[in-house]
Amino acid sequence: MNNKSVLMSLLMNDKIGSKLIGFIILASIIIALLNLFAPEGSALHVPTYIVSLLGKYLCFALLALALDLVWGYCGILSLGHGAFFALGGYAMGMYLMRQIGDRGVYGNPDLPDFMVFLDWAEMPWYWQGFDSLSFALLMVVLAPGLLSFLFGWLAFRSRVTGVYLSIITQAMTYALLQAFYMNEFGFGGNNGLTDFKDIAGFSLLADGTAVGLFLISALSLVLAYIACRFITESKFGKVLIAIRDAESRTRFMGYRVEHYKLVVFVFSAVLAGIAGALFVPQVGIINPGEFSPIKSIEIVIWVALGGRGTLYGAVIGAFIVSYGKTFFTGAFPEIWLFMLGGLFVLTTMYLPNGVVGLFGRIKANKGEAS
Repeated sequence: MNNKSVLMSLLMNDKIGSKLIGFIILASIIIALLNLFAPEGSALHVPTYIVSLLGKYLCFALLALALDLVWGYCGILSLGHGAFFALGGYAMGMYLMRQIGDRGVYGNPDLPDFMVFLDWAEMPWYWQGFDSLSFALLMVVLAPGLLSFLFGWLAFRSRVTGVYLSIITQAMTYALLQAFYMNEFGFGGNNGLTDFKDIAGFSLLADGTAVGLFLISALSLVLAYIACRFITESKFGKVLIAIRDAESRTRFMGYRVEHYKLVVFVFSAVLAGIAGALFVPQVGIINPGEFSPIKSIEIVIWVALGGRGTLYGAVIGAFIVSYGKTFFTGAFPEIWLFMLGGLFVLTTMYLPNGVVGLFGRIKANKGEAS
């Protein structure tokens, strides 16, 4: 069976997911065309700020997808995926800072503004190489990948599971939060990295650059979905589900459970890092707040709201919550947190399987009625 037939088989057996992928591809192309070619005064024109906002939603959807792979299919409730997202973001932010050159506030061609402000004499060794986009992209993968490998190797070998694993993943995130807040750590302290000018020679203020980043984010989400779908439908994925449902029994059958968990955990962390790297140039800043434990908890809410263990549910949940935050902050600026919290409470009480579970229930009821 060739690769094309394998891909078609995966999508044909995932009707909702294939429709979602088709919608994302079609909508992304239409939005890009309407931004670039529809006149600004036209009702059809999509403003660049909307394109960047939707690009941010796509990054969040990729992050939710990464968490659903390990939580929904392997039972690893990670409360530290925000750390992998932030590490990927910082790797990209360091490259963007190096591209500023002498166009910064202090006009120093060698040092970023925050280093000049703090009277740093020279650039730290770990900033070397980030003037190259290829090196930065390598670090986007390696930084979260190595951290997740080291963490997972120690945790899974020690057979740490359940709530204890969730707690130590959150402790890891909090430790990184405190480290990146320190000016001496060399990543901009509380203010983080910002004031980016261009990427790969293209101005970040140009409409074409925003559209390009948006399309790359959409493509990354589609490719990541297909990769996750391939994993979950393979023999490897069946073992992951067995680990989720009965880890002790799976181990008794001879499977090296810790190896399976480690591989999927590292892959998931890399996806989160890629999401962070795409997020940063579209929002224009990365700071230690992305390491905040509440950020990682919010990712869990996206997945739970959409529907855990479905992949497409995680994507839908990320879009719903992200749009909800945007809408509520504009419509109800003083009580938007309560509105969003109410949405989560109602979902927990009446939609235990998430939004996609509700769709499935409605479809089943229609089938019975007919």
